[in-house]
Amino acid sequence: MPSLKWIPELAETELERAEKRYAQAKARLQALKNREATRQRKLDTRRKVILGGALMDLAERDSSAAAMLDRLIRNLSREQDRKAFAEWEAPSPAPTDDGAS
Repeated sequence: MPSLKWIPELAETELERAEKRYAQAKARLQALKNREATRQRKLDTRRKVILGGALMDLAERDSSAAAMLDRLIRNLSREQDRKAFAEWEAPSPAPTDDGAS
């Protein structure tokens, strides 16, 4: 008696099951890739926010950093980015007490 898996109707269902498993695996792979891309974008954004905050903090204490920050803002290429800084002024660095009298 021939094996049941070689009956055309059963072979078709086996093929359909294999295609379904393939499609599911492909969808899981794409979901993993999407999650990784999202994680990388969030990490990139976090780094930019941290560095921007550090630069703004440094500009409060260092006149050359304040001048650089002002120059960076003036040279932003997108108008909407420049508008975000419309009311912002580069801080004047606080005078330092270096002990000289």
